[in-house]
Amino acid sequence: MRNAARFVRPLQLVLLALALGLATPAAAHTRSETHSAWQIKGSTVHLQFTVPDLEAKRLTDGDMPSVEQLGTYIAGHVGAFSGDQACKTVEGPRPLSAASGYRRYEFSFECPDSDDIKVHSSAFFELVETHTDFAQIQTDTGAFVEELITKDKQTLDVSEHSGSPLETAGLLDFMKMGIMHIFTGVDHMSFMLGLVLISRRVRDLLFVVTGFTLGHSLTLGLAVTGVLRPEAQYIDALVALTIAMIGAENIGDSTHKPLIVALAMGGIMFALAFAKYLGAPVVLPMLILIGGGIFAANYLMLTGHLQDAARVRLVMTLVFGLIHGFGFASNLLEERIPSSRLAELLVGFNLGVEIGQVTVVLGALLVAYLLVKMRMGMPRPIFTDIAAAFLVGEGLYWFLGRTIILG
Repeated sequence: MRNAARFVRPLQLVLLALALGLATPAAAHTRSETHSAWQIKGSTVHLQFTVPDLEAKRLTDGDMPSVEQLGTYIAGHVGAFSGDQACKTVEGPRPLSAASGYRRYEFSFECPDSDDIKVHSSAFFELVETHTDFAQIQTDTGAFVEELITKDKQTLDVSEHSGSPLETAGLLDFMKMGIMHIFTGVDHMSFMLGLVLISRRVRDLLFVVTGFTLGHSLTLGLAVTGVLRPEAQYIDALVALTIAMIGAENIGDSTHKPLIVALAMGGIMFALAFAKYLGAPVVLPMLILIGGGIFAANYLMLTGHLQDAARVRLVMTLVFGLIHGFGFASNLLEERIPSSRLAELLVGFNLGVEIGQVTVVLGALLVAYLLVKMRMGMPRPIFTDIAAAFLVGEGLYWFLGRTIILG
């Protein structure tokens, strides 16, 4: 065990470097995405285009664009075709009411012919190459089509698609989705760094990763099967909060002042609840803010006063895993998978997630081994303070950005 512990500090260094290299202001557990609903009636095409506020702010470098600005941008990037002929825009962009944190616009296009209808969107691809639009298309014959619009596939031929591509996907395709979710999920990677930070022994790391795995596997299943469907924006904010919490726990442990850290984290939540009471544009419900403040303060106080908090962390990482599981499900919920495929989807996606996590950890262990051989290890107290401060700052930045709607 002593030899194994030699690799923990270098492993932490590797994961910190990875998190620093991947972190960007726009990073989120839920990837860059928009939603479009197309309804085709003869030669007329109706469109409702929904944009999360987080995506809209990309147009103005973080500021919220006006309703007119955003509508004009979307109008210049969406359309329909009949064969090779563009359909004429006869209505829109007309703003519609939308859920908090989103903006929605309606368009109508009149095509020269009702044959060979195609729909098109190039919105946001020049800003985020990996952006995805979840398109839902309903024809006047009753056919329902779901497809992904990506940078490499911005135009969909309705006649060539009969359903979601995931309807014909196999177990390996679902596993690939899970693996890619880990490799592209910056906030998940940051949370993994936090788990390594609080694990002084390899055994402790195995415990917390096990708790996290059990948690996210449970809620992923509940969300995809429709038992629980929480608001996606709430989950994004809470995922960010778990990152800040892990960092705060490390700071309380290294400074031996858990009371100050607990009061600070709890105070932020209570301040947001009070601001929402006064009418501030805070997304999270007051009950979640108050409950989160009480939980944060008590958890940080409890772990700060325990000599060995490994067992408590096993339970707490299970709770954090429950939150991240809903985050994993956010993209999958946009796809209508036949009920007969749900078991295969859940097994494959979960296996992919675990393969991704194990690959990252084993790769980091290999690099850590090389660092030990080269005598490049970093003293744990110095590393912990730097990494924990980074996690708190990163987590709070994302949390506040996903909780407070500006503009």
